[in-house]
Amino acid sequence: MKLAALVSGGKDSLYSMFLAKREHEISVFVSIKSENPESYMFHVPGIDIVKLQAESMNIPIIFKETKGVKEEELNDLKDALKEAKKKYEIEGVVSGAIYSKYQKDRIEKICNELQLKSITPIWGAKTGQLWKDMIDAGFDIIVIAVAASGLDKSWLGRKIDKKAVVELTNLHDTCYVCTGFEGGEAESLVLNCPMFSKKIKIIESEIKWDNKTQSGELIIKKAELI
Repeated sequence: MKLAALVSGGKDSLYSMFLAKREHEISVFVSIKSENPESYMFHVPGIDIVKLQAESMNIPIIFKETKGVKEEELNDLKDALKEAKKKYEIEGVVSGAIYSKYQKDRIEKICNELQLKSITPIWGAKTGQLWKDMIDAGFDIIVIAVAASGLDKSWLGRKIDKKAVVELTNLHDTCYVCTGFEGGEAESLVLNCPMFSKKIKIIESEIKWDNKTQSGELIIKKAELI
């Protein structure tokens, strides 16, 4: 089946795509850039890097912008998927929802309206096992935003390895950080994985940190494929 992959640049969307590729053909990336950093649907930090990810996989991309207004932003996603269906003849959509019923339900509703199948390979997965599977599969993942107690400035730009997963699990026990980041505690970026022909190298970046909210972001100013 030909699929569009909803890709944010982060671990969940790309790992879901990786799993879906075992049985299906990924025909196009669909990525939405929101002007609203508090978007209910879309991952915001590092979103432009998806263009390099798509290039590394030699897959076309439909990249759209949205104001990020709650519920209204779904119309922009629907329009992008309409375009994907018309141009690339997709039959389904793969996305990286794990626990967010809000996201999963809305993607499924759009898919039903467009007569597309919604595929969510990691829905309900245990996050500890999911991290292990991603790392074992060769996913090179870094943290590019944090917004939760226990996740300080030192996490920005940090690679997630098995030691980091243990630390995240301990934070879950003490600070109630969702180890999978799906509650907005942090955002991730995939720099390399088995699907890429080239890996992404960050050339220039800047850390933006807010002491008042104890939150921050790794702003990627320049990156390239190597």
